[in-house]
Amino acid sequence: MMKKLVTLCVLMTSVYVLSACNTFHGFGKDVEHVGEKIQGK
Repeated sequence: MMKKLVTLCVLMTSVYVLSACNTFHGFGKDVEHVGEKIQGK
């Protein structure tokens, strides 16, 4: 029972971390796009 609980916690944490990386990656692209518009590229 304890092993299943630990495995579930690890999986949930992994999903959270991976989704956060995608969010930050997308945010970085948005900021880059705005910067290019400001520079007139």
